[in-house]
Amino acid sequence: MATFTEAAIRARAQATTVRVQKTARAILEEASVSLPTEFDVFLSYSSQEPNEVILGVKETLKDYGLTVYVDKLDDPNLTPDNVTKATAETLRKRLRQSKSLLFLHSENSTVSKWMPWELGYFDGYRSKVGIFPVTKTALSKYVGQEYLGIYPYVGNAKDTNDQERLWIWETESKYAVYNEWVKSKVEIKERKAT
Repeated sequence: MATFTEAAIRARAQATTVRVQKTARAILEEASVSLPTEFDVFLSYSSQEPNEVILGVKETLKDYGLTVYVDKLDDPNLTPDNVTKATAETLRKRLRQSKSLLFLHSENSTVSKWMPWELGYFDGYRSKVGIFPVTKTALSKYVGQEYLGIYPYVGNAKDTNDQERLWIWETESKYAVYNEWVKSKVEIKERKAT
């Protein structure tokens, strides 16, 4: 198991920007034509997060077959500079339309005022919350700071068939495949060493 590195996430974003010949900012600022009525993931991130990191995480999650809500992309009229009651209502609606919330943890997440609110709201509403750490170097184990340590975290690793999968871990021996955890009744559970 390993966390996603910032370099890998930026490389994933670059693959998209090269393919569509637009900057990460331009891609994120384009209005979505039609939004799904349900998302697998609500991505909670800091407004200070670089566009390349946000796009890279979204594209990485899409690579694993997940639909992802990103406010900057899906509701471009929402801006951290003009927060209103309507902003909060839109975010509540999107949170309720999502099966899970991933908290993008990086050096920028500590400055966000909205991320703790989104995390608390979703944890109380649905409880399928995970931390998506983006680290400078790959870590085989992630230990969250303060209250983030109570939540499981995601990373990638190969399964027994040598297929790259997205996993959610509470401990090294307590985990589940993320897609199965989000899309069905599969729980994070203790696994015996083989």
